[in-house]
Amino acid sequence: MGEVWPLEEILALKKEIEEAGLEFKTVESVNVHEDIKLGLPTRDRYIANYIETLKNLGQAGVNVVCYNFMPIFDWTRTDLAKPLPDGSTALSFDYRVIEGQEPMELARSIAEHSNGFVLPGWEPERLQELQRLFKLYEGMDEEKLFANLGYFLKAIVPAAAKYGIRMAIHPDDPPRSVFGLPRIVTNRENLDRLVNLIDSPSNSLAICTGSLGANLQNDIPAIVRHFGALDRLGFMHVRNIKVHEPWVFNEVAHSSKEGSLDLYAIMKALYDVHYNGPIRPDHGRMIWDEKGMPGYGLYDRALGANYLLGLWEAIKRDHEK
Repeated sequence: MGEVWPLEEILALKKEIEEAGLEFKTVESVNVHEDIKLGLPTRDRYIANYIETLKNLGQAGVNVVCYNFMPIFDWTRTDLAKPLPDGSTALSFDYRVIEGQEPMELARSIAEHSNGFVLPGWEPERLQELQRLFKLYEGMDEEKLFANLGYFLKAIVPAAAKYGIRMAIHPDDPPRSVFGLPRIVTNRENLDRLVNLIDSPSNSLAICTGSLGANLQNDIPAIVRHFGALDRLGFMHVRNIKVHEPWVFNEVAHSSKEGSLDLYAIMKALYDVHYNGPIRPDHGRMIWDEKGMPGYGLYDRALGANYLLGLWEAIKRDHEK
């Protein structure tokens, strides 16, 4: 992580994608090296590599790059296969499980239950450095982490704009501290602070409804309308979750009736602000005896895509009446 993505490899991937009849326009994700998040002296080298990668992606026609600024871990779940009443299994989070637990305990549990897949943000090379990284993060608070994010953005956003790319930061998942690590992309106030660092559409947001929605105080349709009006929506991850109590939730089917989020209201907000960027059905249950990467069920994501397309068509037709 942290090295330049070679142009020839990017173009080879673009060719493979286009030969399948698709377009190569969005990349999720170009990871941010931990030294950048930590604000170490080595960060400038990794930022230079990041900018070179953006240049290469721009040359390949990519116009959206998703990233996150979560310390050490990417998304965090305490159960990768929580049984649901319909017989499916889904990712879930319960803050009580990790209270008093050591990070390596959770890492071992995730590795044991990942069905043999390497999960994004839980790569073996990252987990091998847990102790060293936690030591480096001692004393890091939200203000210091936000300052390091600002340093990063002030370096890369002008380059992203030059290469025709919108940077889209993914919210913290869940939007709360995990193992005492600071989290800063958690609510509308923090998102406002972030986009105000640099006034550019290239400094945009990836609104993940399931991440921000884990805190029911986050009004997702209102967030979409607010940042859509500012032209700061770069990417949308639209999915549903069921929140049982604060910081106890599990993922569910996309349908509004299954969870705590109103996906019709979210899609209506996107339509009303004339959003025309990428949208994806985010995460998926394991259904129909599928044995795949936890959280990335192919069948359920296909159902989710069609559900979102159906909502969009209905909203559009109603608007055209």
